[in-house]
Amino acid sequence: MLRTQQLEYTYPGNKTITFPDIQCEKGSQWLLLGQSGTGKTTLLHLLGGIRKPQKGKVYVADQELNTLSSTALDQFRGKNIGIVFQQSYFVQALTVGENLQLAQTLAGHSADSDRIKDLLSRLNIGNKIHDRTNRLSQGEQQRVAIARALVNSPGLILADEPTSALDDENCKEVIDLLETQAKEEGATLVIVTHDSRLKAFFDHKIILQ
Repeated sequence: MLRTQQLEYTYPGNKTITFPDIQCEKGSQWLLLGQSGTGKTTLLHLLGGIRKPQKGKVYVADQELNTLSSTALDQFRGKNIGIVFQQSYFVQALTVGENLQLAQTLAGHSADSDRIKDLLSRLNIGNKIHDRTNRLSQGEQQRVAIARALVNSPGLILADEPTSALDDENCKEVIDLLETQAKEEGATLVIVTHDSRLKAFFDHKIILQ
């Protein structure tokens, strides 16, 4: 489902990071670990097609991302890759349900209210569908972010530091949510983090030095 070959990314100031090759089978769940400055978020952006590498290739569902035009990449990402960012970046003027509908239409899908209601119900926030996102608690916003990442049934879910600001109880709850939802969708899950608490939850690990 996800694989990389000889990835390199050069930052302004000519600092280059070489990343290890990755191969993640469909439905597998991975933890990508590393201290600050090792390029974890940069690698997530490369895997999601948000950044382009100076060298190497990223394949998602056998599609090499760098061969796609900007428009084609946006549509491919919308349909095949769900990303849970550190910050949610919702459209504040829209309700929870409208934010999820926007994610569907941007990916070229018709709005599917049944899909949205089902996802929010599974994440125990079905009663928030008509609320504005800025009226939600941090935990509720995180669940909406997970719902948005899943709404188009992507084959790949990427989560960037989803537990960094959480206590132990909420940390486990968020990880359980991501694992359960990925399993139900049959999606590959990659969580990028420096949170050592997560090591106990995952058998597959990629460690950046």
